[in-house]
Amino acid sequence: MATIQGNDRDAQADKEQLAAVRVAVDEVDEQIVTLIARRERLIKIAGTLKGDDAEVRAPDRVEKIIEHVRSAAVAKDIDPDIVESTYRAMISGFIELEMRVHKDNS
Repeated sequence: MATIQGNDRDAQADKEQLAAVRVAVDEVDEQIVTLIARRERLIKIAGTLKGDDAEVRAPDRVEKIIEHVRSAAVAKDIDPDIVESTYRAMISGFIELEMRVHKDNS
């Protein structure tokens, strides 16, 4: 009988720990959104300063960013593949935004 009660206690502790982890993840997400908002403001400025669509797309610049964030991930001992895929998705969205800004200001 003690084993079953012990499992119940373990299950409850796991649920409580999971709830705490979720709260922490939500806090991190808020911080990430704040940083994305800052990045968006900067991208909008950049979109007004570039001369043509090629400058907006800037594939060489994209690859430099990817190299930089992969290196940063390795230095922080996190999965560089996850960081790269996250950044590629984010950059893709920001290029679309920057293209709209660029066209509006041309």
